[in-house]
Amino acid sequence: MKIKPLTFILLLALLFVPTASVHAQGPNGGDVFLLGQNYTVGSNETLAGSLAVVGGNVTIEEGAIVNGDVAVIGGNLAINGDINGDVAIIGGNLTLSAEIDGDIAVIGGQAVLTDTAVVDGDVTTIGGQVEKEPGAKISGNITNNAPPVDIPDIPAVPNIPNVPNVPDVPNVPGTPDFNLNFNPLWDAINVVWRALAVAAIGMLLTLFLQPQLERVSDAITQQPILSGSFGLLAAVVTPLAILIMVVTLILIPVALVVAMLVPLAWLFGMVALGQEVGERFTKAINQTWSPVLATGFGTLLLVLVTGFVGLIPCIGWLLAFIVALFAVGGVVMTWFGTRAAPGRIIPPPVEVPPAS
Repeated sequence: MKIKPLTFILLLALLFVPTASVHAQGPNGGDVFLLGQNYTVGSNETLAGSLAVVGGNVTIEEGAIVNGDVAVIGGNLAINGDINGDVAIIGGNLTLSAEIDGDIAVIGGQAVLTDTAVVDGDVTTIGGQVEKEPGAKISGNITNNAPPVDIPDIPAVPNIPNVPNVPDVPNVPGTPDFNLNFNPLWDAINVVWRALAVAAIGMLLTLFLQPQLERVSDAITQQPILSGSFGLLAAVVTPLAILIMVVTLILIPVALVVAMLVPLAWLFGMVALGQEVGERFTKAINQTWSPVLATGFGTLLLVLVTGFVGLIPCIGWLLAFIVALFAVGGVVMTWFGTRAAPGRIIPPPVEVPPAS
């Protein structure tokens, strides 16, 4: 499968761009990034840039031209105009009735090429199928799902004179050594130390970034499904994008920056959740604590619970993973709390007039 690295870098950029649409205006157009919205390139319009949409449908009308790559995640893509670039769609279906000067990659969806479709490149699907009508033209190869793995044939046993042609019985392997390095006390100490460290960082962040933390916690509590979806998307797309950037060599510094942003997003999201836990705890006991103390206590309690539950064999990791998805998703939705989540309007603080 030959796909330009720009396509996957474009997908990674969706995790860190603003939640509203961003595109240049004017005859020259520009790159378009959309989250949770549909997008249409109208008839006889030209988009001089790449197009990336998450959680929305994209329509390229007849006579329209896109001079760039097109990437869609969690939506359908209908192409009736020409595209001068690669096309990548994840978790959606593709319908092509025009010309694409590039490759097509479809992951987890179907690709339908009508009679008028023309593809000057390869068409590859993973977890889906390609339906090609008789008039469709493809200059490259069509690959449905991953290629099969060839298993080499077992060589024949040599025929030794005066010895029956029976292979030797392989040696029975010895009993494997089991090294059970499990110390519940030491694991519990690690959980406590980690919780104390995260709580201390949370108290420090509250002193300088309390409004940003509140935006993240509001996004997680008010839109939990959307925040979890964003977290899952980040968990799937980010490793792939880092791998692509490392392979290109020239983008290794960018890959290092992205790799550092992931744990920072987890830490920021956990502190935001801890702030919400601390505020609800103080309300439950009819107490009024300072924001720093409430955030520190809530973060400590949250990390302790997830850490100790994570010590349960086989299934314990699931709770910590789900909490991490919500935490990272809230940070991605609000771009580290610098803006409100999609569809949320944070009212300005009410100013209380001074008493006369």
